[in-house]
Amino acid sequence: MRIVIAGVIGGIVMFIWGALAHVALPIGEMGMKVASNQDAVMTAMQAGADKGAGVYMVPGMSPEEWRDEAAMAAFQSKYKDAPSAFVVYDPTPNPLIQTMGPALGKQFVSNLLVALLAAWILAQAATSFGTRVLMGAAMGLVTWLTVSVPYWNWYRFPMDFTIGALLDSGLGLALASVPMAWWLGRRR
Repeated sequence: MRIVIAGVIGGIVMFIWGALAHVALPIGEMGMKVASNQDAVMTAMQAGADKGAGVYMVPGMSPEEWRDEAAMAAFQSKYKDAPSAFVVYDPTPNPLIQTMGPALGKQFVSNLLVALLAAWILAQAATSFGTRVLMGAAMGLVTWLTVSVPYWNWYRFPMDFTIGALLDSGLGLALASVPMAWWLGRRR
């Protein structure tokens, strides 16, 4: 029960930090831009994303062509000076434009699951409060290094977006580790 309570406390702290990072601080929008001619971008996406919902790399090649040296050389020559984009495309309307309620619920559940797992890991270490907090911060850093840094490296996510991800989720788990470590260190 100690682990569950610590996880719930941590999940609440993570959720509150996420709300602050996205609503009160500029962290949640670091690296985000709004297209100046959205209608033209929407038209181009609808015309070019002909395979439906998914992640599109523009310019991109199908995996079947990667081993074809001639196709690869032609692709590299054609696009060597071209801009690029990483687009998450969904042809259905975005429900977040109307209400964020369901997404906030999913976010809280996600934060709760992360905090429960972190609390379980922290509870396994018979160590000091400070070490547990550092362990929680290390878990936040590991998640950032595992997801956000490869996206920066391979998909060219902007550095400010990548740093924002560290401040959002990495720092969120570090902050949540403080009350979790305190709760787990209390005498039974």
